[in-house]
Amino acid sequence: MRSRGNTSQWTGGYPSRDIIMEDIAHGYHYIGEDEDGEILMVFSFIVGADPTYALIEGGEWLNDAPYGTIHRMASTGLKGGMLRECVRFCSRFADNIRIDTHADNGEMQRAIKHSGFAYCGIIHLADGSPRIAFQKECRPPIRFEIKF
Repeated sequence: MRSRGNTSQWTGGYPSRDIIMEDIAHGYHYIGEDEDGEILMVFSFIVGADPTYALIEGGEWLNDAPYGTIHRMASTGLKGGMLRECVRFCSRFADNIRIDTHADNGEMQRAIKHSGFAYCGIIHLADGSPRIAFQKECRPPIRFEIKF
């Protein structure tokens, strides 16, 4: 992130070892590898309501259906399309996926939009820091009509 101009996100030791260990203990932490076992990405995926997403400003969520949230995603940069692969994996567990990112993380914003997410508004972390929030509906609702 630093080499691409994002100098303000993930500072001060975030995410800490304790946060990652807690994600692992709860079964939220995942590692994406290539066919040779080379680590390409890490992320946390949490299914269920995220208190940080309870209030959104300047927009609205696509729906109020149950969702999962991608957090703390990082890629080695060795291969492109990592967010797309992450979303493909996560969509096995949730029909709606939410994600947020820092305003300075232009690369992640582009990947999020390229992966089919819609901009929804601004959320605030527990410390008050704003984040740009997105949502993707992974499976379109079934539409049918009954004719007599």
